[in-house]
Amino acid sequence: MDKKGIEYTLLIFGITLFLTVIALPKKGNCYLKAKGQYIVDSSGQRVLLRGIGLGGWLVPEGYQLKIPGFGSPSSIRSMITDLIGPEQTKGFYERYESHYTTEDDIRQIAAWGFNSIRLPFSYQLLTPKDQPGVYLQEGFQLIDRVLEWCEKNQLYLILDLHCAPGGQNKDNISDADGIEARLWTEPNNQTRTIELWGKIAERYADKEWIGGYDLLNEPVLPPGYTNTHLRSLYMKIAQEIRKVDPNHILFIEGNWYATDFNHLTPPFDTNLVYSFHKYWNENSYREIQNYITIRNTYKVPLWLGESGENSNTWFYDAVRLLEENDIGWNWWTHKKIETLTSPYSSPLSSNYQVVLDYWNGLTNRPSTEFCKNALFEMAENLKTEHCEYRPGVLKALLGNQFGEQSTPLTDHIIPGEINCADYDFGRQGIAYFDIDYQNTRGLGSGDQWNRGYRYRNDGVDIELSQDSQGAKYSIGWIEKGEWINYTVMVEESGEYTIQFRVASPNAEGRFELVANEQSLTPIIAVPHTGGWYNWSTLTIKNIELTEGTVVLKLYVHQAGFNINSMRFSKVSSADIPFNPEIPAKLTLTQNYPNPFNGETHIRYGLPDNAFVRIDIYNSTGQYLTTVETGPRQSGWHQAQWNVDAVAGIASKISSGIYYCLVETRSPATTFRLATKMLYIK
Repeated sequence: MDKKGIEYTLLIFGITLFLTVIALPKKGNCYLKAKGQYIVDSSGQRVLLRGIGLGGWLVPEGYQLKIPGFGSPSSIRSMITDLIGPEQTKGFYERYESHYTTEDDIRQIAAWGFNSIRLPFSYQLLTPKDQPGVYLQEGFQLIDRVLEWCEKNQLYLILDLHCAPGGQNKDNISDADGIEARLWTEPNNQTRTIELWGKIAERYADKEWIGGYDLLNEPVLPPGYTNTHLRSLYMKIAQEIRKVDPNHILFIEGNWYATDFNHLTPPFDTNLVYSFHKYWNENSYREIQNYITIRNTYKVPLWLGESGENSNTWFYDAVRLLEENDIGWNWWTHKKIETLTSPYSSPLSSNYQVVLDYWNGLTNRPSTEFCKNALFEMAENLKTEHCEYRPGVLKALLGNQFGEQSTPLTDHIIPGEINCADYDFGRQGIAYFDIDYQNTRGLGSGDQWNRGYRYRNDGVDIELSQDSQGAKYSIGWIEKGEWINYTVMVEESGEYTIQFRVASPNAEGRFELVANEQSLTPIIAVPHTGGWYNWSTLTIKNIELTEGTVVLKLYVHQAGFNINSMRFSKVSSADIPFNPEIPAKLTLTQNYPNPFNGETHIRYGLPDNAFVRIDIYNSTGQYLTTVETGPRQSGWHQAQWNVDAVAGIASKISSGIYYCLVETRSPATTFRLATKMLYIK
C-alpha cells in the first residue's frame, strides 16, 4: 500500500473510532437521578416510577406460602428441613427459586405497563451468615440475571436489602429472631451491612438499568435507639457506596416501617430519594402530607416503595392520590399462593394443604416422601403457566377507566347465562356498591372487603357456591342497599324469562334487576330454600329487553340470601298466548322457532283488510324470496318459510341473520314491519 493509501486508511479508522466514542453512553449521564423534587432520566425528563415488587421470591414470608407461625425465611427453611431433610430441602429451594420468577415473568411485567421492579433480597444471598468478608458469586449472578432480563424489557431494577445482618427490625420480614433487631444492638452487623453495600455498588456502578439502592427495608429501631442512629448508618452506607458509585439513587426509608422520617432530614446526599410505605389507611392527602412537606422543604423526590394487600378500589384510590401529587410507587407483590391481591395466584394443592394441616396441628405427620412430593408440587405450581391471573388488580393499578366507568369482565350475551360473580370491572360506586370494600383501620382490625376471599379482589363478597347445578362461585354476605353491574349484549328485543339460582334460610331477601337505570323486574322475593347453600331456581317471566348493549344492575332491597347465576331465555312466538282480538295496527311477532333450521313460522296481525306481501332478505339486503302475497282479511294470520321447499334457496343461504319484511297496502296507506331471524344450517 502506498503512503497516500495508508493515510486514507488511518483517516477512516480515526473517524470510525471518533464516532464510536461519541456514540457510547457517557459516564454518569444514563442513570435515574434525583433532580429537585423529581426523579429524571438521562435527558432530564421526569420519570414517574410505576413498579411491582418480587416479594416472596428470594425472601419468602409465611403468609405468602400459607405457612403458620413466625414465618421468617429461616424458620420456613427449618420447618421444611425438619420434614424432608437438608438434601431434599436444597432441591426444593432450587425448584422454588427457578419457578417463582423467570424471564417470562419479567417480560409480562413490562407488557402490563410497569416501568420498574423492586427486588427484595437477604444479605445471605450474597454473603454467608457466619462468614463475614466472604461473598457468594452465585448470589450476585442471580441478580445479574434479573438485571439482564430487566435490560431486555427496559425495566429499572431497584435493589432492596430486605433482610440486613441481624435484622433491621425484629420481625419475620427482616429474617430476625423475633426477639431483637440485632442490626442495631450488635455493631458488627452494621459493619457487615456497610461493606455489603460497598460490594454491591462496586459490581453495579456502571449498570444503567439499576434504578437505585433501597438501603434498608422497613427499619424499626429498638428502645434506646433513635432516628439519629438510623441516619448515622445511612450516611456511612452512602459514603461507602460513593467511593465506587456516583451514579445511582439512594432510597432511604423512615423508622417504624418506613413512616417516620424525623431527624432523617436534611438530605445527606445529592442523589437521594425518601421512600415511605403505605398500608391500611385512608387514601387522603392528610395521610401523605408529612412526606410532601419534606419534599417541598428540602427539594428532594419521594417514592412509595411498598404498598398493597387491600382491595382493588383501595389500590386505585392510592395510585390516583400518589400520581396526582407526582409520587412514583411500587406495589407488593406480583405473585403469592392462593391470593386475591396480586396479579398472579399460585394454586394451593390438596397435597400441600395436608402439609399445612400438619404444621397447624390438625393432622398427624405425613411421610417424608409425601412431604417431599407435596412441597415439590407447590414449587412447580409457582410457574406462571399454572397461576390464576387476577386482571382486576392490574386494572386498578394501571387502568384509568377503572374509576370512571363500568367495563365488562367477559362477553355476556343474552339469551344466555350470567354468573353473578362475573360482574363488571370498576371501583366501588362504579361497578358495584358494597358496605365493606376496603381496610383503612389497620392490620388486625378484622376489616374484610371480600368476606369469602375468593375469585376477585373487590368489595363484593364471593365464595364457593357448593351448587352442583350452578356456577362455581356465588355472592354472599349480601346487605341492604348493595348493588352490582353487568354490561351485557342483548341479541334480540323481546320477551324473556329469567331464572335465578338463589339460596336462603329465611325467605327475607328482596332484590330487583334494573336495566340502564330503569326498573326491569318487579321487586323479587327470595323464597325459603332450606339454607345458605340449598340452591333453588327462582323463575321470573314476562321481562322485556331491548336489543343492544345494556347495563344490568342487581339491586338488593333486603338481605338474607345468596345468589349464584342468572339465565335469560328468549320467549318464542309459539310460547306467547294467542290474542284473537283484531290488532289496532299492523303487528309482527318474532318468528318461531328462532333460531331455526328448515322451517319457521311468521305470525302477523292486520287491523283492516289489506294486500299483504312477505319477503325474505339476507343480512346485506339482498332479496331472496317471497313467502306470502295476496289480499288478506283483518285479524291474525300465519305464514311459513321452509328453506328447503323453495327451489334454489337452500343452496344460496348459509347460517346467519336474515330479515322478514311484511308490507301491507290499502287504498289509503302502506305499512312495513321487519323482524330479524337466525338460520342455523
